[in-house]
Amino acid sequence: MRFRIRPVDTTFYDLFTEAASHLVTGARLLAEMLAEGADQIDVAKRMREAEHAADETTHAIVRRVNSVFVTPFDREDIYSLGSGLDDIMDLMDEVVDMILVYEVKVLPSDLSDQVEVLQRCAELTAAAMPNLQSMKSLQEFWIEVNRLENEGDRNHRRILATIFSGEFKAVEVLKLKDIVEALESAIDGFERVANIVEQIALKES
Repeated sequence: MRFRIRPVDTTFYDLFTEAASHLVTGARLLAEMLAEGADQIDVAKRMREAEHAADETTHAIVRRVNSVFVTPFDREDIYSLGSGLDDIMDLMDEVVDMILVYEVKVLPSDLSDQVEVLQRCAELTAAAMPNLQSMKSLQEFWIEVNRLENEGDRNHRRILATIFSGEFKAVEVLKLKDIVEALESAIDGFERVANIVEQIALKES
């Protein structure tokens, strides 16, 4: 049996929880961006602010891991988890920015189902981060995120079928495909984060 002294300092756990809370904000703003009659310029501005706040949290994680002698778990895993959370926020910001810059006026209705999956993943991730300290009640998190990622895959295929059905003009298809692919990548990012958490939990058990 392996024994390990865990530092009492909760800073890392607090920072991971903070990083995940930014994802909840980002997913909410993305849903708002898709709402009918949304002020897209204002939503995009708030998303950029949220993305900058998430960057600051990621930088704080990196500074912390580089400045302390004892970390709660492997430094490599801390870097991976921090960057994984940050990557998701970047992708959500990218989706919002593309909707604005591409001046997309009509979005497939199925896209809202995909955003709901993204929001649920964000909520689950935010709820799971505080449990890293005890390494308890985490298995349900990565199992459910994996299930949601599979649901996202099915939504993705359905949305692609819709945009290539002939309903949209060729130039709109190209724009929509970029948006749909970035959204799918964000959901995949949540699965990667869940896998990192699973690896950490297995190492520390």
